Amino acid sequence: MTERLMLLDTASLYFRAFYGVPDTVRAPDGSPINAVRGLLDMITKLVSEFGPTSLIACWDDAWRPQWRVDLIPSYKQHRVAEEVDGGVDVEEVPEQLTQQLPLIRQMLEVYGVPIVGVADHEADDIIGSFASQASGPVDVVTGDRDLFQLVDDAKGVRVIYTARGMSRLEVVTDSVIQKKYGITPRQYVDFAVLRGDASDGLPGVAGIGEKTASTLLGEHGDLAGIIDAAQDARSTVSASVRSKLSAASAYLEVAPRVVEVVRDLDFGDVDARISPLSQSRLGAAADFASTWGLGSTARRALAALGNA
Repeated sequence: MTERLMLLDTASLYFRAFYGVPDTVRAPDGSPINAVRGLLDMITKLVSEFGPTSLIACWDDAWRPQWRVDLIPSYKQHRVAEEVDGGVDVEEVPEQLTQQLPLIRQMLEVYGVPIVGVADHEADDIIGSFASQASGPVDVVTGDRDLFQLVDDAKGVRVIYTARGMSRLEVVTDSVIQKKYGITPRQYVDFAVLRGDASDGLPGVAGIGEKTASTLLGEHGDLAGIIDAAQDARSTVSASVRSKLSAASAYLEVAPRVVEVVRDLDFGDVDARISPLSQSRLGAAADFASTWGLGSTARRALAALGNA
């Protein structure tokens, strides 16, 4: 069997599970369990369909790292429910989902899926580092377009994109990005910087949308090449684009560091191989499933994770 690592953008998936599974799905004691059940069903489908040999749940130890906020204060600002001096701001999360987060972590641990997070870094950075350092093929599961920057056919890194739902998963490769945006994955960071992203609080360059960003990158290669051309009176860059880039110069100086994922985090030894659970772990899984009323969802997950 070909070795293949699957990296879960865990928060992206549990938010989708929470909103995709009715909140009438409850545990025997009446506690909300829709995000837990939905996430476990997602993992079952992903493992069954794509056949990874290793699986890691990448976690946001800091969903809004201070070093990114220092560079662009508007970064994810609209998602802040409460500002915390000297700590990680509190993200606006529905109360019924907040209640389930400890159970989600417990569920992952029970089923043998390692959870990896690093202080002051987002799950994107965990994913970026694992994907960049992997020796074999990698599937990144996410609904976040920013991770398209990791796609690399030569290394076997692809994104399983969930934005259209689990029944319409999109496998994103070099050619998909080229067809969708007219750029290469290596150009995606600069493309996102120019275009901006309201969901992350990134303003982009006013007046430059996806089409113009793609055209500029096609003509000049990268953001540095675009800026150099804009400063060259002999270049083909229009006066309008020159003006827009000039007005956004302070933003353009820092934005690439915010958008680009970290690729060099050191995790030490992480045993992520999918393998049958020990008898004691099987007992813990059975207890967990019984307590929270997971029933057939739990049985399907155990089978998918090698516990026939």
